[in-house]
This record gives sequence, C-alpha cells and structure tokens, in this order.
Amino acid sequence: MEELNVAVIGCGYWGPNLIRNFNQINGCTMKACCDLDRDKLQRMSSLYPGIKTTDNLDDILSDESIVAVAIATPVYTHAALAKLCFKHDKHVFIEKPMAACKNECLELIEAAEEKNRVLMVGHTFEYTAAVNKVKEIIESGVLGEIIYIRSSRLNLGLFQPDINVIWDLAPHDISIILYLLQELPVGINASGKAHFKKGIEDVATVTLDFPNGTIAFIHSSWLDPDKIRKMTFVGSKKMLVYDDISTNEKIKIFDKGVDAPPYYNSFAEFHFSYRYGDIFTPRVQEYEPLKKVCEHFLSCIRDGSRPRSDGYSGLRVVSILEAANKSLRHGGAQQKIDYEKNSSKEL
Repeated sequence: MEELNVAVIGCGYWGPNLIRNFNQINGCTMKACCDLDRDKLQRMSSLYPGIKTTDNLDDILSDESIVAVAIATPVYTHAALAKLCFKHDKHVFIEKPMAACKNECLELIEAAEEKNRVLMVGHTFEYTAAVNKVKEIIESGVLGEIIYIRSSRLNLGLFQPDINVIWDLAPHDISIILYLLQELPVGINASGKAHFKKGIEDVATVTLDFPNGTIAFIHSSWLDPDKIRKMTFVGSKKMLVYDDISTNEKIKIFDKGVDAPPYYNSFAEFHFSYRYGDIFTPRVQEYEPLKKVCEHFLSCIRDGSRPRSDGYSGLRVVSILEAANKSLRHGGAQQKIDYEKNSSKEL
C-alpha cells in the first residue's frame, strides 16, 4: 500500500482528533501540523514527538512529500486555506461547514476539479454506524413514507465567535437528513435569538420543506442544561428514534401509528385508530466514525473515487445554511433555497 503523508492545519478543538486518527491508520504518515498558537503546537509535540509542528503555513505547502491536508480552522478561513492547498497540488479535507458562503464552495469545487484533486467535507455523521443503520431501515420500507423528522442538538456552549448556532450545530442534522432522504428541501424557515452577542444567534429552530411532503424540524442551542443529540423519524407505518448519546440503545423502532378509517358516511362515524405496538432495538456494531472518515479520504486519494461527502455535498449544506440566515434576517419568513444546477446531480 502506498504510504500517504498528511498534514493538519488547525490544532484547536477538532484538529487533535484528526491528528490522532491519521496517526493510527496504516499506510498513512501523519507528518506535520500547523497552528498559530504555539502552546497548542507544544501539546501536539508532547503527544506525538514524531510529528513536525510549525506556525508557518508555507512549511506545509512547500513540502512536496505532503500529498493531503486536513483543515480544521474557523469557517471564514476555510476557502483561502483550501485554495492555497490546491494551488500546491494537495488533496484537501475540510471540516464542516465547507466554507462561509456558497460562492466560496463553488470556487473550491472548481479548484479541486481543475487540479484533479480530492475535495472532501467532514460530514462525520454520514459515516457513523447508527446513521447508516437508520438509512438501511428507512430504505427497507419498514417505517413507510417519512412524514416528518424532528432533530434536537442542544448543549451548554461552546459559543462560537464568528458563526451562529445554526452554522455550528445544524450542519450535522442537515447532512444526516439529506443523506437519509436523498432529497433536497425546497423551502426553509428559521427563527432564533442572540442573547449574548449581537448578530450571533445562540438558540434557533429551522424548518425544512421537502417536495414530497416530508417536513423536518431542527432545534439547535448553546443554551441548554442537557446535552441532547436526538432525531425522531415519524413514518406512515412505524416510528424511529435515534439517540446518539445513548450507549447501548442508539436506535429504537416503535410500532406506533395512526390510521384513519378508509370509509365513513358521516362525521359521527369518523374515528382515528391509534396503534401501540412493540418497541424494537436493532443491534448497531459501533466503531469510531472519524477513523472511517479519514480512511475514506485516503482511499479516495488512492483510487480516485468521489467521496461520499464531496464538495457538492458541502455546497448543498452551505446553500441551506445561507437560506436559513436569510430567513433569520427576514423575521422567519420562508425562503426558497437556491441550489446550483449541478449540486443536485451528485445527491
């Protein structure tokens, strides 16, 4: 197997997790990491003495032996850093969201295609065992048609200085929903409030309307006493709850539902039938999803395949986030989501 040298830019909150995983993968050499904070670099040096640390980005870019770079820096820096990496013929992995706006996403897709380099976005939940089990269940038809989805991603902090809670937390839920439904929402409403920093909402709700009638509600908050990571899928036949916090029962299928009478002559004869059946917990074989993400990135470099969460995936999520922000600024009014014509082809 060809040995691939990798570098990570950004050693703050998420970068160290990328470094740890790349360092553990066979056929990969975690060669260097870069950050402007020398204290963070010192910590990386103490944990991984064999990895080169630097506060000079040129040390990464000019090293021709480094074929791939993972970027885990603030969102507003993603596009500029990725462009530099492509300019120096590096494959690029970018943490979510892919960029600060749709136009930056388009520029990165163009740069990657021009250089024939892999561009992958860190929509990590698409690689988890539980989400892929949910996808298997939905596609089997067990739940029937998906009527609505409710997703809650809540905790106390971490407050971000440059993006609101929708841009920070909702990309996970949006990418999961798009991955599971294989549909693009056409309309969006968003409401929220900034309680501590003007212009940066710390609690928000997003409603996504899909062309097939499915509706999804996403609740994001940095101001909640409990850490909650839960999604509910209500189908025409059964219901499913995915609780990412749960240790042993991440997925539960409920044989519950509502049936309307097929025929009635008068309102007095009309009665809903409520079904309360069994609860089934399918077995989920867990693994570290970030390792799967890193392995997939390296595999795509080796064989030239398209990543599951490629640049177009990142573009779709950022397009939805932009529309959510527009709705926020217009008092929650519904906004049409403007997708690029090529983005839906890759779904």
